[in-house]
Order: sequence, then C-alpha cells, then structure tokens
Amino acid sequence: MDRHITAPISKEDAASLKAGDYVYITGTIYTARDAAHKRLSEALAAGEKLPLDLEGNIIYYMGPSPAREGRPIGSAGPTTASRMDKYTPELLDLGLGAMIGKGKRSPAVIDAIVRNGSVYFAAVGGAGALLSQRILSSEVIAYDDLGTEAIRKLEVRDFPVIVVIDSQGNNLYETAILKYRQD
Repeated sequence: MDRHITAPISKEDAASLKAGDYVYITGTIYTARDAAHKRLSEALAAGEKLPLDLEGNIIYYMGPSPAREGRPIGSAGPTTASRMDKYTPELLDLGLGAMIGKGKRSPAVIDAIVRNGSVYFAAVGGAGALLSQRILSSEVIAYDDLGTEAIRKLEVRDFPVIVVIDSQGNNLYETAILKYRQD
C-alpha cells in the first residue's frame, strides 16, 4: 500500500503503517550516524539537553557526500542501521518516532519499536543520488566537527521509504523470506 505522511510522524500515522507499506515522507527529518549517536548518548549520560527534540522525529542514518553546485546535498543513501543499535532503544524511549536506514535491527531495537509505537523504514541502498533529489534543504544543526556525520536537518518532499518493522513488530525482512521460501 502506498502512503503519504508528514514528518515529524504522529503516533496515529506510526500505528497505521504496516510492514511492507511504501511510504512517501514530506517534512523535516534529521540525519545522524555512529559518531553523532555516540555524542547523543554521552550528552544524555551527562544530563545535558539534546540538540534536537526527539518527540515524533525521524532520524535518517546517512552521511551525505558534498553538495554539487545548485543542490542542497550530494548523494544521500542510507547506511547500515545495526551500527546504531546500541544507542537506539534509549532514543526511542525518549520519543524518537521513526528511523530510516538499511539492514536488520537487533531484538532490543525491535522491542523498543513495539514498546514505543515507532517504525523502522528502509531506504534503497545504492540509490543515494536519486534520494538526494527528494531533499529540498540541508542544514547542520549539531556536531559540525563530525563532517559528514554531523546532525543535519533535512526538508524532504515525497522521500520514498518502505516500512520494514512496524509498530506491532512485524518485520518485512522475515515475512518476505517466508513468502518466497520453498520447502
């Protein structure tokens, strides 16, 4: 099923999405990868305020290439989500609405997705140049010293993703295999 949602994602939208749905996101999303997640975790441990409000927001696991002339960003493909798994349950418990990446998630992350009514989306790996065409603006909002791993605020229009793990814990990576498996 094709769905169009606005970011930040509402609890109602998250609950209505099902594993396998094609979704087009319009609105504000944020980027963060390994180094930024480590800093976010350190800030939380130190009792510091985070540089972004997590409530309902969507974090895209990507590190962009430099912008070409006339474009807000270069190639913007997803990175492997499992590298953020040790930090993700805490962020979900603080209100993170959804994540975009590629690849499988740990049982702890899946439990946190269900516990918090969140969603894990996949973006198509290898399609970073095409995905960048859906990004209207890009602004570093935190950790500029991390270069491509800085946290960026992106404005997107009809950014294409697929629901991999829905708020009920249904996992497309598992169900898709069963559908095509031959006994």
